[in-house]
Amino acid sequence: MGQFPLTLGRFISQKQADDQGASGGLPGLLVQVGLVGKLIAQDLRRAGLLNILGTTGQINVQGETVKKLDEIANETFVKVFEQNGLVCALASEELEKPVLFPENWPQTKYMLLFDPLDGSSNTDSNMPLGAIFSVVRFESKDRMPTEDALARKGTEQVAAGYLLYGSSTMLVYTVGQGVHGFTLDPGIGEYLLSHESILIPARGKVYSVNEGNYQKWAAGTKQYVEYLKIFDTATRRPYSGRYSGCLVADVHRILLDGGIYLYPGELAKPEGKLRLLYEANPLALVVEQAGGRASTGTMRIMDVEPKQLHQRVPLLIGSSNDVRDAEEFIQGKRPGG
Repeated sequence: MGQFPLTLGRFISQKQADDQGASGGLPGLLVQVGLVGKLIAQDLRRAGLLNILGTTGQINVQGETVKKLDEIANETFVKVFEQNGLVCALASEELEKPVLFPENWPQTKYMLLFDPLDGSSNTDSNMPLGAIFSVVRFESKDRMPTEDALARKGTEQVAAGYLLYGSSTMLVYTVGQGVHGFTLDPGIGEYLLSHESILIPARGKVYSVNEGNYQKWAAGTKQYVEYLKIFDTATRRPYSGRYSGCLVADVHRILLDGGIYLYPGELAKPEGKLRLLYEANPLALVVEQAGGRASTGTMRIMDVEPKQLHQRVPLLIGSSNDVRDAEEFIQGKRPGG
C-alpha cells in the first residue's frame, strides 16, 4: 500500500518547522488561508444555486464594479483572520483602507495582503477563479501598523501564494524555501501534497496575454508578441496562445509547464493594470522561488518601491528565458524581432 499524501498542516510542520520563515505562527497562518479557500470553494460550488452571481452595483476602490462573489470572498478572508489572532493588520484589493487588529498587537508580527477573488469576470460563466496572498512582518513594538507599513517591497515578503478554484481547488505557497502545491480532497476536507518543490522550465511554449489590447501597446510589446507567432524550429516557435481571464489560472499553467504571462503597460496607461502588492509581488515571489522571473519590462517586480497601497504595475512573469526575451523587446534591444 502506498504512503498517504501529506496534508498541508503535516507538511508544514514536518518540512518547514526548521525554516526561519516558517516560525512564529506562519504555519498556522498558511493553514488558515487554506480554510478561507475551503469556504470560498464551497460558495463557488453552489454559486449558481444561491443567487450570488452578478454584481452588487457598487464600485470598489479601483473603480471597478464589485461582483457579489468578490464581496463574499473578501468578507470570508476578513472574518477568518479577525477570529484567529494570527495577523495584526490586513489589506485587500477590495478595501480602500487596511483593517487593523489592535487586540493582536504586539504579540502578532504578521500582516496579510490579498486579492480575495481573482478573475471575477469569470464568475457568471463557470470559468477558473483564484485568490492571491502575501505575508509581511511588522516588527515594531512601539506603535500599531499603519497603511504605510503594509506598502512593502516584494523582497520583504516572508510568504506568498495563491488559491486556484478550477476543476479542483489548489493552494500553492512559498515561504522562501521552494514552492509547494496542495490539492483539496473534498471527501476528507484536507489539502493533500500534490506538487512538491515545483520548478518552472527555463523556457516554455505558451504565452498568455489579452490580445484585444494590442492596439494600446507600445511598439516593443507588439513586436515581442508577433515574434512569438513566427515559425522557427530552433526556438520552438510559434508559441501557443492561452488566456483565461484569470491571472492565477494562467500563471499556474505557466508555473507547471513554462511560458510567459503578460499584462503590459499601455501607451495611455504605462503604469499597467495589475496591483503590485496584491497580485504582482506575491506571484513574483512564487515564480522566482520556482526558478522563474517577474518583471515590469524594465526592472524586477520585487524591487519596485511601493508608493501607495493600491499601486499598479505592468507584469511579465514566467520562464526566465521567455521573460528576458520580452524585456529585451520592450527595452528596444531587439527591435523588430
